[in-house]
Amino acid sequence: MNPFLSPQKAQAFANDWIAAWNSRDLDRILKHYSPNIELSSPFVSRLINPNQNTIRGMAVLRVYITRALNAYPDLCFAFRQIYVGAESVILEYNSVEDRQTAEMMNFDDAGLITKVYAHYSAISL
Repeated sequence: MNPFLSPQKAQAFANDWIAAWNSRDLDRILKHYSPNIELSSPFVSRLINPNQNTIRGMAVLRVYITRALNAYPDLCFAFRQIYVGAESVILEYNSVEDRQTAEMMNFDDAGLITKVYAHYSAISL
């Protein structure tokens, strides 16, 4: 079941998620994710392992986000748009190094993110 049955709920989620990242508060960021999180991003190869693009589980996500916050001290996300699907949202925002980014996020019934597919503008990663 989609926890975002209205555009207002989806927008509230987007605002909270972006504010958490911009606060650089690790626990505030992690509260959005399921313990069984699966995240795919080109940044995984930069920050975790050059031979992989997907991480699984909260422990590895914690390491990934910690490394991202350390690698990008000027990290500041800026909301662009949110799209609501049947069991997911796509959150579009400006990301690190001024990249345009879109993340497709799937959610569990509790409203926690279970899967993320991150996409970046065609700037060299």
